This record gives sequence, C-alpha cells and structure tokens, in this order.
Amino acid sequence: MTCPPTIDLTRDCEPAEFPENGERIAKVIARAGVCSRREAERLIAEGRVAVDGKRLDSPAVKVTAAQRVTIDGEALPAPEPARLWRYHKPSGLITSARDPQGRPTVFAALPADLGRLLSVGRLDLNSEGLLLLTNDGALKRRLELPANGWTRRYRARVYGRPEPKKLADLARGLRVDGIEYGPIRAELERQMASNAWLKVALTEGKNREVRKVLEHLGLAVNRLIRVAYGPFQLGRLPRGAVEEVPAKVLAEQLGEAGPRKIGTAKAKPKPTRPGGKKTGGKKTGGKKFHIGKPGAGKVKRGPSGAGKAGPKHANRRRPS
Repeated sequence: MTCPPTIDLTRDCEPAEFPENGERIAKVIARAGVCSRREAERLIAEGRVAVDGKRLDSPAVKVTAAQRVTIDGEALPAPEPARLWRYHKPSGLITSARDPQGRPTVFAALPADLGRLLSVGRLDLNSEGLLLLTNDGALKRRLELPANGWTRRYRARVYGRPEPKKLADLARGLRVDGIEYGPIRAELERQMASNAWLKVALTEGKNREVRKVLEHLGLAVNRLIRVAYGPFQLGRLPRGAVEEVPAKVLAEQLGEAGPRKIGTAKAKPKPTRPGGKKTGGKKTGGKKFHIGKPGAGKVKRGPSGAGKAGPKHANRRRPS
C-alpha cells in the first residue's frame, strides 16, 4: 500500500463501525490506519482510490462495509485493535507530526514500525515525562475528556519560595488572563536554596496550564515532569523509551472492551512512496523500545528528578 509521504499524525480516526447509510470514504480510509482524512482526500483527488472497481474523483461519497475500497489497486487493510503506549518524552521534542521551525518531533523519534500513532494530549517543548500514544482516534478522545475524571500528575521545579496558603487556594480554581482553570491540587515537596519541587495534580490539562497557573503565583517553572495520566504511570520507564500497555490492563482501566476491540496486533509497515520498496513490519507486543542516538545502543535512564516509582500501570505511588 502506498501513501503520500506527508501524513498528518495529529488527525483523528474513528472506530471501525459503519452506519446503515454508509460512511464518508475519507473516514473509512483514515480508520483503516492508512493516513489522515485530509491525506485520504488528496489520494481521491489524485485518482488513486476506487470503490468496487470504480475510480473516485470526489470525497463526497459514502461507502458501506459490503463495498470494496482500494488504493492503487490494493484493498484497505483491516482496522487494527485499539492499542496504547506509554512514552517517556524527553525535553526538546515537539508533540506534533511536523514543525514549521524544523525542531525535532516526538513522532520522528519513535520506531518506524509502530505505524501511525496519535498523542493523548500534549506536552510542550520543554516539558518531559509520560505521554500516552494510541493508534485509535476514538480512544484518544475518550482519554482526553475531562469528564472521565482522570488526574494528570506532575512534578514541577520552580524558582522561588512557594507559599503553602497560595498553593492550597488553587483547589478552589482560579482565573488567569481571562481563562478559567478548575481545581488544582498543589503541595510543596521539597524546598531548596533557590528552587523548590512541587507536586501538582489536575484533571483539565488546558494548554500550558501548570506553567501559567504557577507563574500567576510568581513561581517560574524551570522543569516540568508529568509522572502520571490517570492510572498510567511513568514509573521507571527510561527517558526516550516507549512501552505498550498490555491489552488486559487497558481493558481493565477502561472498564470495558473500549471503542473497538483491544489487543496487541501486528504493527503495520511504514507506508512507502510510489515505486519504493515496502518495509516489513515486526510484532511489537508488550516489548520495550529504547530510543537513543543512532548507533549508541544504550538509553539514558529517566531524569534524576523523576526518582523512583510504583508499579508501571497501577495508580499508586508517584515518582518522588
């Protein structure tokens, strides 16, 4: 299967369910994991998509599960089970598919054989720690919803001397620069000469929320580590490493089978440009990938500030 080289990894794809009256062709292609809806529309405009042997020239077409969709003459692959990975994002990576400024991205640092992944939320350039990744757009949206009540936990190193009362007042929520922030639990973990470590917990996760709220209190954040996202912990996962959450653990934490069948499937080969050779995929299973500099063969352990942690997936003790 060939696909354009510029694939938008931040676009969503839906679970593999067809309404009775059919589904838009671009959505069907996207949920098969080939590429984003936008790129699917480009494929259609290029005349590379056909339904039941008839080439399409417009994305304004609905198809049903009984119809055969092909790209460049090849049938769409069956949708993979919904899967989730824990990734220890290092500082200095953009959580985006591409960056106009040419800065390194999270997705470029991942193993190629993981295929097309989506991030659950984001961590900004200078933030580090736990970033969840999934191959399923519906699962991504479900995990991001504040309504699920999942707590995002951070360790923040700030310059200055935090006042316990001001930290406690964050539990009532506040307004900063016209933006309403919900309750935030913050407590002093350790005071040093010039800096202090804080433990911060919140459920909304708005853009740069921790940094903006603490700066509002006069505390400049100079290091920010996410140590947990709901029941999923950073634990001892080395910096730059990615590890799949076992299907059983994911199903237990969701309380059901999830948006579509959950399991560990064979990773898809990375799409190649027309005329190129296909790269064979390999099973990833629950395997841990250590991502370091090419040829280094070793990966640095997690940041010293992250400390020790409890079990990988249980929402128990946080790194300290």
